[in-house]
Amino acid sequence: MANHKSALKRHRQSLKARARNKAVKTSVKNATKAVRSAIEQKDAENASKALQAASSLIDKAARKKVLHWKAAARKISRLSRAVNQIN
Repeated sequence: MANHKSALKRHRQSLKARARNKAVKTSVKNATKAVRSAIEQKDAENASKALQAASSLIDKAARKKVLHWKAAARKISRLSRAVNQIN
């Protein structure tokens, strides 16, 4: 464990950031699952709504540097392609 005041503060900050990043990643995963389940049920309307919500969450995660911007673009692209195939 750190002994210096600045190192202790940095440790506290890293724990907060870790919790925040975990929450964002979990919400992205849940949104992605919602899109995938709508795709499996061949429900085009719900799939497109879920895709819009998921895209927004993924973009926010990329802006916050939780996800790499190219990884975010890849996720959105793959989900969009899957939704467009059921239409």
